[in-house]
Amino acid sequence: QVQLVESGGGLVQAGGSLRLSCAVSVNIFNFKSMGWYRQVPGKQRELVATITGGGSTDYSNSVKGRFTISRDNAKNTVYLQMNSLTPEDTAVYYCNARSFTLVDRWGQGTQVTVSS
Repeated sequence: QVQLVESGGGLVQAGGSLRLSCAVSVNIFNFKSMGWYRQVPGKQRELVATITGGGSTDYSNSVKGRFTISRDNAKNTVYLQMNSLTPEDTAVYYCNARSFTLVDRWGQGTQVTVSS
């Protein structure tokens, strides 16, 4: 059974930084891509960033230039470095693993709160 476990969320002041981690219970090369999504109450979950097995990355316009997604294949872990955080970044952040058959698996989420 595939498990994704996020960590690293918390409370930070505007302008600060956080690094999220997602530890995966299987080899992450099993997946077409790994990604981070976020969700606030009453809104749909939205894409933040993705990274493929080959290292290609994609970002939402709202985080481009501030967030960086990376992966450590030896540790089966995906990271999201978040800099210059704003209150608009406050959300529950979810790790995603998308299979080559486009099946999505999710972690339990980690809360990020940015105070003004």
